[in-house]
Amino acid sequence: MPRKILLFTLLVVWMFSFGCRTKPEPVKPDYGRPLPPGMHALRKITDPAQIPDFTMACSDLRDLRESIANSLSYLSKPSSQGFFPSGEISHDRTVESLETFQEMLESGLMGDQLNQAIRDRFDVYISVGCDDQGTVLFTGYYTPIFEGSTERSAEFMYPLYKQPDDLVKGPNGEILGRRTSDGQVIPYPQRAVIEAAKMLRGNELIWLGDAFEAFIAHVQGSAKVRLPDGRLVTVGYAANNGQEYRSVGEAMVKDGVIRSDQLSLSSMIEYFKSHPDQVDTYTRRNPRFVFFRKEEGEARGSLNEEVTPMRTIATDKSIFPRAALGLISTALPQMVAGQPVIQPYSGFVLDQDTGGAIRAPGRCDVYMGVGDTAGQLAGQTYQEGRLYYLFVK
Repeated sequence: MPRKILLFTLLVVWMFSFGCRTKPEPVKPDYGRPLPPGMHALRKITDPAQIPDFTMACSDLRDLRESIANSLSYLSKPSSQGFFPSGEISHDRTVESLETFQEMLESGLMGDQLNQAIRDRFDVYISVGCDDQGTVLFTGYYTPIFEGSTERSAEFMYPLYKQPDDLVKGPNGEILGRRTSDGQVIPYPQRAVIEAAKMLRGNELIWLGDAFEAFIAHVQGSAKVRLPDGRLVTVGYAANNGQEYRSVGEAMVKDGVIRSDQLSLSSMIEYFKSHPDQVDTYTRRNPRFVFFRKEEGEARGSLNEEVTPMRTIATDKSIFPRAALGLISTALPQMVAGQPVIQPYSGFVLDQDTGGAIRAPGRCDVYMGVGDTAGQLAGQTYQEGRLYYLFVK
């Protein structure tokens, strides 16, 4: 074979063997990876160069004092001491950290001065995240406002239920199951069984006008319901059936009814408005079922304290310190000219709630507020970032 033909042939073979290979798809992080046994969710930062700059967070302190006061209210209850130590963090240190930070705010420190004071007086811990490198996925949640009634009618046919008498909880509020007539405790049934068998008939708390709205309340953990006379009633999380949460959105993507790049709460709402017969089919793939109670004032988190927009976060309370002061550094949607726009964000937060789908150090939910705008923001929140906690030295 002539030399030129041989070289050309080898070149073609090489191109097809190597040059035309597509790059492998990047491996998607496992944000739900459980904390390995024996590990702590928080790691103290010992290198000053790795401590974040708090200046951006120090420029916006709205509602922070009130949210800190809610955390201190929780920690003042004797029952809160049973959840400490959390790793190496004690109950007393958590209280002292919040009180110290509150005093700094009351002294009028802001901006660069507050940033320096934090660095001088606080140790900074970082969540190990999903990869032991600090990667945390931030999502959002909110309190929807729905039309509803305390009485069933042709307009309002979909109930939210009170906690049933047969639900059995452990000393720390964990769900143990359902007590049967002969005194045994067995696992509480899944959503599909509860709904199909109408097990909770007679235990209705309030009625809504849309089946998927009722499911949204289950996922968000609270709702405000506007009654026919115009009054707004807040219903909040009371308990669940002890079953694991499964994502309805992921099931819809897997079935091809919504593209993964178009998945959002608004796209799910639109789909079910066009396909109301599909609501039960998908919502029953999530075996978790939530029970509600009426609340006075604003919605409350799992600490039974009011949640604060952009200040309250929900994490896995089995591995993170309850009510503690933190900082989130990520990108979050903000309304610009009526549209949610993703922008860099750094802000102080309080760990005051529990996420139904959050069981790992690589997940964190940010509370966005009440109503449709907050719902838009929550639906657009899906960003990686870092989660820090601050404890007085």
